[in-house]
Amino acid sequence: MNKVLELIDLKKSYQDSVGLVLDIDLFEMDEGQQQALRGRSGSGKSTLLNLVSGLLKPDSGTVRLDGQNLSQLSEAQRDRYRGRKLGYVFQSFHLLQGLTVWENLWLAAALTGRVVQGRLEQLLHRLDLGSHRQRRPQQLSIGQQQRVAVARALVNQPRLVLADEPTGNLDAELAQKALKLLQDLCSEYSSALLLVSHDQAILSKFERVTSLTDLNRASLPC
Repeated sequence: MNKVLELIDLKKSYQDSVGLVLDIDLFEMDEGQQQALRGRSGSGKSTLLNLVSGLLKPDSGTVRLDGQNLSQLSEAQRDRYRGRKLGYVFQSFHLLQGLTVWENLWLAAALTGRVVQGRLEQLLHRLDLGSHRQRRPQQLSIGQQQRVAVARALVNQPRLVLADEPTGNLDAELAQKALKLLQDLCSEYSSALLLVSHDQAILSKFERVTSLTDLNRASLPC
């Protein structure tokens, strides 16, 4: 089975930090695999996700996304590659408030130069958002906004979806529904899913859970 993500001897530090923030020997994910990372605040999870997405460059080591070493790409090339290969679901959604639901999805697709209108329609129907397509985020409930965020992450059928505490702003019932929807869509699109959370109720829905504290060899300050 092909590897969709490989982190090899990965190290990252910051000028205002003492020592390494992240030091990972090896972390791999197969295509279509769903995995959770258990990470408390300050455990290096934001740094890890930013390295995987190519928003940060490591001090040393390799981040290989779908076979491509991201460090070998220019910033512009990384932006385009990320748009094609990666989806991202944030805790705070990061929807563009001045755009409608449809426009938020269309823009996410257009940034990669591949707008497949039928896929946008399919996602709206699948997520029960069809009647809300002309609404702006502030006109939606929290649960509806999260569904739009999930749809935006999947709109380009990415090879890997990153989810950073994606249910942190939802109550327990909505959180479970949002997670199931995310997992089901990733399965339908054959997208791998890497979710980071500290919520045991969310982590329990994954067969494979790794502690980021155990994975990270760096000694982080408390």
